[in-house]
Amino acid sequence: MANNGSSKPLLFLLTGFPGLEHLHPWLAVPISLMYFVALCGNGTILIIIRAESSLHKPMYLFLAMLAVTDVCLVATTLPTVLRLFWFNVRALSFGACATQMFFIHSLSCVESGILLAMAFDRFVAISNPLRYSLVLTGSRIAKTGLLMLLRGVLFVLPTPLLLRLLRYCRANTLSHSFCVHQDVMKLACSDKRVNVIYGLFAVLSTFGIDSLLVLLSYLIIVKTVLNIACGEERLRALDTCVSHLCAVLIFYIPLIGLSIIHRFGERASPLVHILMGFTYVLIPPMLNPIVYSIKTTPIRQRILKRLQSSAL
Repeated sequence: MANNGSSKPLLFLLTGFPGLEHLHPWLAVPISLMYFVALCGNGTILIIIRAESSLHKPMYLFLAMLAVTDVCLVATTLPTVLRLFWFNVRALSFGACATQMFFIHSLSCVESGILLAMAFDRFVAISNPLRYSLVLTGSRIAKTGLLMLLRGVLFVLPTPLLLRLLRYCRANTLSHSFCVHQDVMKLACSDKRVNVIYGLFAVLSTFGIDSLLVLLSYLIIVKTVLNIACGEERLRALDTCVSHLCAVLIFYIPLIGLSIIHRFGERASPLVHILMGFTYVLIPPMLNPIVYSIKTTPIRQRILKRLQSSAL
């Protein structure tokens, strides 16, 4: 519970679906299924890319990084969400909440960076295909992944540390079934300007720049494609970008929606907060492998081949 005048509350209380607590065990079934689909889908992508040497190319190596990030993001929220819905355990210590918040936001930052790297991959493949293998070497891909990981850690690490400096004397009930920075910060009753300024700086320096560079990459890609004389070649070039464009939209739309809800949705129904939170942490990891399995021919072919061999 919250201690008046204390630097931090002893416990935070997570929120399921308000007014539907008696249905939580039933709601836990579809939520668990969504987690299962996300884990199995991304796991399948990783197994296929690792097993097939023909897929050890930049596009698929970045896809493997995206799948690893999604698996980690799912694993970060799974314990508290399922514990809440299956066993009605709502309490979470400040330390556990801060740790979960750090991993959620740092992994989201990593995913944004990987989506940017994948946009650059499509840009090089379409704009300068002859230099594709020279530009995107294995070492550069590995360094890019490491850079995105370090960026996520360094930009997000100050946020839980700054939250520890605040005083919490209001109700300690969060709006979601997991901890995010904006939600925890709203419960503080001391001056939050430093937290707000740093949070805005971190978002603009990562997600803001990433989204602008992704947009710039696709503007150049579209310009390059329009200069291709053959209509069939144009369609083939654009088709290689469809999966990535879907992944970008699947990632950024829930992210923007959650930010808007926390910034302007104080009067919104608690149900809206809950649904937007689940959309943010569950929909991208669940849909990304489905999109890539449907739209990426080599991935789809190998999945069907494995299904056929297992059925025989």
